[in-house]
Amino acid sequence: MAAPSDFEQMWRDLAPVGRSASSGGYFRQPWTSAESELRAWFAEACAARGLAVETDGVGNQVAWWEPASASTASGVLTGSHLDSVLDGGAYDGPLGVVSALAAVDVLRERGFAPERPLGLGVFVEEEGSRFGRACLGSRLVTGATTWDEARELRDRDGVLLADAVADAGLDPSQGLLSLDRVGTFVELHVEQGRDLVHRDVAVGLASEIWPHGRWRFDFAGQANHAGTTRMEDRHDPMLTYAMTALAANKQARLAGQRATFGRLAVEPNGTNAIPSLVTAWLDARASSDDALAELVDAIGRQAHDRADRDGTSLDVTAESVSGAVAFDPDLAARLTDLGDWPVISTQAGHDAGILSDAGIPTAMVFVRNPTGVSHSPDERAETADCLAGVEALADVLAELTGAPA
Repeated sequence: MAAPSDFEQMWRDLAPVGRSASSGGYFRQPWTSAESELRAWFAEACAARGLAVETDGVGNQVAWWEPASASTASGVLTGSHLDSVLDGGAYDGPLGVVSALAAVDVLRERGFAPERPLGLGVFVEEEGSRFGRACLGSRLVTGATTWDEARELRDRDGVLLADAVADAGLDPSQGLLSLDRVGTFVELHVEQGRDLVHRDVAVGLASEIWPHGRWRFDFAGQANHAGTTRMEDRHDPMLTYAMTALAANKQARLAGQRATFGRLAVEPNGTNAIPSLVTAWLDARASSDDALAELVDAIGRQAHDRADRDGTSLDVTAESVSGAVAFDPDLAARLTDLGDWPVISTQAGHDAGILSDAGIPTAMVFVRNPTGVSHSPDERAETADCLAGVEALADVLAELTGAPA
């Protein structure tokens, strides 16, 4: 185990876990061997700091740095997630976890001792990359999703979430993390855009999260021979999907919003066969709840119109939808006094949004991303900016835990 104060060594320790030798991207899906290794690493890193980790029945983790004197004050929780999207980048999630550990080191080096509990946390399945439900760990602990609902989710291979959790050696009957003692949540995250680059600053604070969601589009048609079926005799759902993907791009551009079809499943998936079913997943994001609803409705209308022309059918199912999140303005105002940090919005979803919706005052600290690229092996942040983020997070945590409110 590296010396506890060495941010860069911690980063090197994490670098090989779940990394693809071919792409350089990360495959750190929840309840896999890579994710189990990450959970073990976090427990070891906390133990090296004299902090005991509690792991709940689905893999969420938290360790508390307790005040020297007994305190009834609510605690401050910081942290993020360790899972990744498929072939993802190194920073999305892990930067917040490593920075939380490093911030504790900075505070101790300063001789600081909290007067209210300070927690370090990791939420499982934030990306929704395996079971399709983003921020699942934080949704479970806040009650936004129940275990009875979650246990029936299936991954791409048909594995039930309940079985995946059990195979990882976890037992949901042992309970979920309690947030009863959490009075504030602060999440540090690499910026997934270039706002801070344009502002020429290393660190910023979040004002809001755009509403966003995932919708499953099931396009059904008639399987047939690719060579013997005349073009005019086809009921090809791939054509309906293709037009819908173009419509999503056009509608999002016209509205100044975001729409992406990034995942596709085809049946029977044969080169010489017209498909019988095309299932596509839409990720849509917008600047307001109304704008998001209008965007998805517009895409759906065009898709249904095209289905009528193609002789196909379409069902649209909302799988995961999160409304707009405005982070606590009083908390943001308090934190902006600590540094010359701009307050910016984000179009990406985070566990911070789920905790904010649960009524917990929440803030986010962003670290500059020089290219703005994220959810990709090309995602990165400069070490100097990461260290600036650690110092900023330490300042925030000192402000919030320095004395009971």
